[in-house]
Amino acid sequence: MRRFFDLSLRHKLPLWGSGLIVAATLLVSAGLMYRAYADLKHDVIVSSSGLGRTLAKPLFQALLHDDLWRAIEIINSPLQGGSHDAPMQASVIFILDPALKVRASTAPRSMPLDAELDSLGQDYRLLAAALETADPQQSHTFEFAESDYLHVTTPLAEEGGHLGTLVITHSKNDFLPRFSSIALEGAGMGLLALAILLPINWYWGRRMAEPLVQLASNMALMVKGAPANLHPELYAYHDELGQLFNAYRQAAEEISAKAALEREMLRSERLAAIGRLAAGIAHEVNNPLTGMLIALDNLKQRKPDHGIDAKLMRTLEFLERGLAQISETIGALLVESRVQLRPLERHDFEDVRTLIEPQAARRSLRLDWQVAVADPIPVAAGQVRQILINLLLNAVQATANGGRIRFSAEKRNDGLLLDVTNEGVPPPPQVLAHIFEPFVSGREGGHGLGLWVTYQTVQQLGGTIVIETPEGQVTFRVHLPIKENG
Repeated sequence: MRRFFDLSLRHKLPLWGSGLIVAATLLVSAGLMYRAYADLKHDVIVSSSGLGRTLAKPLFQALLHDDLWRAIEIINSPLQGGSHDAPMQASVIFILDPALKVRASTAPRSMPLDAELDSLGQDYRLLAAALETADPQQSHTFEFAESDYLHVTTPLAEEGGHLGTLVITHSKNDFLPRFSSIALEGAGMGLLALAILLPINWYWGRRMAEPLVQLASNMALMVKGAPANLHPELYAYHDELGQLFNAYRQAAEEISAKAALEREMLRSERLAAIGRLAAGIAHEVNNPLTGMLIALDNLKQRKPDHGIDAKLMRTLEFLERGLAQISETIGALLVESRVQLRPLERHDFEDVRTLIEPQAARRSLRLDWQVAVADPIPVAAGQVRQILINLLLNAVQATANGGRIRFSAEKRNDGLLLDVTNEGVPPPPQVLAHIFEPFVSGREGGHGLGLWVTYQTVQQLGGTIVIETPEGQVTFRVHLPIKENG
């Protein structure tokens, strides 16, 4: 029994409903059949009582004149021409004298003349005992649990004279054909009701249980900190269950928003800490590096006649280029230059396109370029150019030969929206979680500084940058606020 109560609601609700429907149908059917039997018996008693009153007067006259043959004709007349299978048809009709002896009968062989009633068998012995204690002047109905017969008695008396008792006996077995017919009709109606109600119950039981099962599964996920929202059409009603689903949806949304905020705060704190560490190291390296570049520049200023030949000069230039490259990398880590005040104009986008197109052409990449910007926009042009160059170069390097890159820029009421999309396999989840951190790259050979510098620059401009990975594509979306005061 315990296992049944532990079943899923999607099984338990339909089973409980089906059990209740079957039990209710059986009880109603049993009640209707009992009522049908009681009505049938009542009809037999009423019919026999009426017949007894009809026969009592002519029988009294016949007995009064001792006309026994006339009495026999009278009691046989109701049985002539009738069907023995009819439930209202009496099995036997007989007359008893005051001493409970048979005076006349429709079955003379089984009930001979002057036979004592209690000598005719157990059924009639019970009737004789009941008649001895009953009022002989009143009509009675006798039914005994141990007997298969129903007896309706009518006194044969007028003006104080009592000549005997008329007994109309019905066999209970004669009720069965009519009762069986009624029972079959009731059973048919019950089966029809079950055929209609059980599928409806099963459907609604499953319909009611399925939302609860999903709610239970999602609440288990909520405990683990990863709540999944429920579709609004799962249960679109506004009863107590609907209110429960609405409460869950609100809780799931709040938990998801809180979790996203916590992740963003952790990432921002982590990036800020990395930025401070990188900036500190860059400062320490930048000071001696600047001194080395100055020393090389001073050395290059010396004339060949001061001991600097052409071969040594080429070596010095090689060293200078290497140190300059190191200086550029250190500068990227600093991200501390003052924001340029020059507004962003359409030709800035064309300049970036001019720089990127040769890189894309080398790999046979298709570059879709959509810029919906006509007037100057009050955002730092230099920083925006650097953001676009970093993102587009990253897209070129991440796209397979013959692929496509899409760029779009549009001005909205609240700022500038930049989208860079490339075809290709998105980075794995463990890389996406740290994509804007230095030295984290989604491709082999990348150092990850470009995206980190881009993130720092976007943050410096007060904007946001996110990465989206629809199937077969990677999109970087940048939103920069527009400050009209420059």
